[in-house]
Amino acid sequence: MEPQDDGPLRLQEPAAAGCGGVIGKSCVASPCRWLRRLSRKLHWSFVLAVVAVYGACQGVGNAVGGVAAGYYWKDVQRVQPSAAQFYQGVTDAPWVVKPLWGLLTDVVPVAGYRRRPYFVLAGVVGVSSMLMLSLHRGLGIMPALLALTAQSAGAAIADVTVDALVAQNSITHPPLASDMQSLCGFSSSLGALVGFSISGLLVHSMGSQGALGLLSIPSILVLLAGILLKENHVAEFDYKQVHKKFYKAIRSMGTTLKCPEVWRPCVYMFVSHNLSLDIQGGMFYWYTDHVVGPGFSEGFIGLIFAIGSFGSLLGVLLYQSALKDYSFRSILLWGQVLSSLAGMLDLVLVTRLNLKIGIPDYFFAMIDNSISQMVGRLKWLPLLVLCSKLCSPGIEGTFYALLMSLQNAGLLMSAWWGGLLLHMLNVTRMEFSNLWIAVLIRNISRLVPLTLLFLVPQSDQNSTLLPAEMLECDTTEAVRAGSVEFSVLVQEDSGCISPNMVAEDGRTKMLDAEIDDVESIPLVSKSQTIDS
Repeated sequence: MEPQDDGPLRLQEPAAAGCGGVIGKSCVASPCRWLRRLSRKLHWSFVLAVVAVYGACQGVGNAVGGVAAGYYWKDVQRVQPSAAQFYQGVTDAPWVVKPLWGLLTDVVPVAGYRRRPYFVLAGVVGVSSMLMLSLHRGLGIMPALLALTAQSAGAAIADVTVDALVAQNSITHPPLASDMQSLCGFSSSLGALVGFSISGLLVHSMGSQGALGLLSIPSILVLLAGILLKENHVAEFDYKQVHKKFYKAIRSMGTTLKCPEVWRPCVYMFVSHNLSLDIQGGMFYWYTDHVVGPGFSEGFIGLIFAIGSFGSLLGVLLYQSALKDYSFRSILLWGQVLSSLAGMLDLVLVTRLNLKIGIPDYFFAMIDNSISQMVGRLKWLPLLVLCSKLCSPGIEGTFYALLMSLQNAGLLMSAWWGGLLLHMLNVTRMEFSNLWIAVLIRNISRLVPLTLLFLVPQSDQNSTLLPAEMLECDTTEAVRAGSVEFSVLVQEDSGCISPNMVAEDGRTKMLDAEIDDVESIPLVSKSQTIDS
């Protein structure tokens, strides 16, 4: 899920983690060239899966779903902004448990296939949940919350599964890695632009429930991708060994997390997201209020976030061309400061100072959202680079999903803290007199994580962060049926243990032959940006 600071978007990482680093020239040059090359080398069904998940499900789906869900809680369920903020956090919960989906698709094949069944499952869950939500007009809050959470779970499962495919193909076809990441980023960005452009019109013409019902179309594409995906069949899989594979992967992740080089920046990332209070629920209600607020229409709400997508894309290109060589501390320092300053634009809008200086609400709101999304992207990208450098060999994919989940947990908590703040300040459906205080507190809270910046490594973004002994962990390739698959084969005592200590420990030994049958393909999340 990609978190953005000022849009009614679902929590997720941004669209393809890792795509931002390669989204430069090749991403804007010739997408048709990527499609032809990838279709020829990897099969057209892989391209269909990427476009279905990143373009349709995450791009268009998250854009339309974000706007439609905001109107659904406001106009259909008629809940208070604080409650809508809390419900949004609940629906984002499946993204917090991404390592679980990663472990399942890595080590538990279904009917002899590792990826296809999980695409099918994600599609079926998404279609059924959105059809139930749109066809039942009198649906209560809890069933509606369950349906939206199920749809989010389907999107998370599809995201993890396509990440695993990208990782697998990056290993077997290294020259195609950048093309795959560019395709992921381009599909997500284009999908978001299209989704935001039509979201307001759909809500206006069909209502929020009708627009949410259309989210079944991206899920159908994911289901179709699962049916058509070309994948080798796994014969004679021993399901009795599944618990051992889970245990080895979890133990390896736990050992890695104990290293100071890993847990220190993890603490900073979690706190940074946790304290960036999300009050978008209150801002959305104020946007659409015709008495106190500007009273933006459904179509204009979609237009605001569509234009904001250009700011997000500009942030990616700016980072790639000018900022990727700066040290982690310096770029995160300025990212937090600029995030706080960009939030002050909301304060100007809420207090109507823009009208006093002659700037219309609609124009200032578009500038506000564009700058906020650009700064949010600049803050998010170095964190994703940092996460990619904290993964030890052998468990890169699942551990990356764990780090993404840690950040998503921080974002979920920020949504709940924001909802509590709106409730304490008595910001309701009709009362917005204290909304400016919530905006000010949010902006100040974004500066608090700077006190923990010392936990972040001082090295530049091109340096190796893990100690040498961790980088010497062995990984094994298993060749079957002519295809190469990564195995999560980790030494029993791998982690922050020096080679000398390992040699002296009589209990330490090389990988046992009994685990040679492990063919767990790590889920390597797009080592990117969020682009999720």
